[in-house]
Amino acid sequence: MNIEVKYNKALDYLYSYIDYSLKHSSELAKAEFNLERVFALLEELGNPHTKYPIIHVAGTKGKGSVCALCASALQAGGYKTGLYTSPHLLDYTERIQINGEPISHEQLIELVEEIKPAVAKISKLTTFEIPTAIGFLAFAKQNVQAAVFEVGLGGRLDATNVVTPKVSVITSLSYDHMAVLGDTLAKIAGEKAGIIKEGVPVVSAPQKDEALQVLERVATEKKSPFILVGKDVKFERLTSSLDGQSLHITDNLRHSTLDVRLPLLGLNQIENAATAYTVLRSSGIEISDEAIKKGFAEINWPARFQVVRREPPVIFDSAHNEDSFAKLRQTLEEHFPGRKVTLIFGASEDKNIPGMFEVMKPKLKRLIVTRADHPRALEPEKIIELAKQAGLEPPSGIISEAASPVEAAFGRALELSEKDGSIVLSAGSMFVTAEVMMAWNKIYPPKRALKADKDESSERMERRRR
Repeated sequence: MNIEVKYNKALDYLYSYIDYSLKHSSELAKAEFNLERVFALLEELGNPHTKYPIIHVAGTKGKGSVCALCASALQAGGYKTGLYTSPHLLDYTERIQINGEPISHEQLIELVEEIKPAVAKISKLTTFEIPTAIGFLAFAKQNVQAAVFEVGLGGRLDATNVVTPKVSVITSLSYDHMAVLGDTLAKIAGEKAGIIKEGVPVVSAPQKDEALQVLERVATEKKSPFILVGKDVKFERLTSSLDGQSLHITDNLRHSTLDVRLPLLGLNQIENAATAYTVLRSSGIEISDEAIKKGFAEINWPARFQVVRREPPVIFDSAHNEDSFAKLRQTLEEHFPGRKVTLIFGASEDKNIPGMFEVMKPKLKRLIVTRADHPRALEPEKIIELAKQAGLEPPSGIISEAASPVEAAFGRALELSEKDGSIVLSAGSMFVTAEVMMAWNKIYPPKRALKADKDESSERMERRRR
């Protein structure tokens, strides 16, 4: 049996457990999230999550970027660094990275085989809890010297919340997953604050007052030092272009300053960089200014306002709620003022789709609605109806049409862009953007292609359907 067949069998095993990411919001709200079974599984595996220092990151937006920035800086500082994030874009092993590289398919196969006896002893484990344990185990077996873990959903009951980290991090909070986390910012903040541990420093990105009050209260209750970016550590952007941007950080706690450069675009990434800097400085892990500067400058974090072609522009983005669409529009206006957008859009059924359209409306020329190969993806016809509710009808001058599969929608967008010069933008669903990226890679194969190919991708999509 060759490696790829074994790899697909390993993925089949992982996807055979309860997968709440595939559930509709009504079912997700009833989910039995429970950390006891994760603790039990890790106990069976020798508690690998206690073998190295961890940075733990929750939030609505920016948490992945903050994780990637921290990991890149730690690696630049000479630490063998683990990074655990979700979901993946093109290949499952992207979720578990060591020094910026996903573990190999062979390694995942071996890890799955190793954890099977332990998994068999514990009932009701989920298809997120098991890979989280695999991530902890992979890093322990590879003797990482530091690791960064991104929360999957919420915080309080997330499978990653079994750690006692060096620092707990809350990035920008906004409305998302409200069926599970609550319908107010205070409730959402309460769930995210569940990662705060007794006496462990907390770093928060700038927050709205309603969320900030909750985070500060929980930190006080836990006797955890609370560091607020924008107050304790200030930042300002210095330069910005399609080649990247730079910022000046004023650290009031340490009475120091630092200028850093990063390839990620948008004011939100300036905030994320300032947050990541503060996290590193609050973690107790020794790291130099030079390592932070090098790590930030060399970060590779796809699908975050990723401009893969400048004329006519083609952009991949991961915006999937109203707040992130507002930031996306702001970045579009900055770098492409006056240019209209052909938006390739798909979304899950629990998202505020009219809100996203309302925010993006001034930049839109055309909406091409599609559906990712994912059980929670909403049908294009329903999305077009929601677009009408947001005023995207013929009188607005914005044309809406449906095209499936995603590859066909992308082809249609490219064809129209060549005629009218509009920006081709994929956003609304990470799964849609992932499929758009795969279609782009067929046209322009990347020099360092990730390990997914068409057959593997098709099999993965089939597992998601199941």
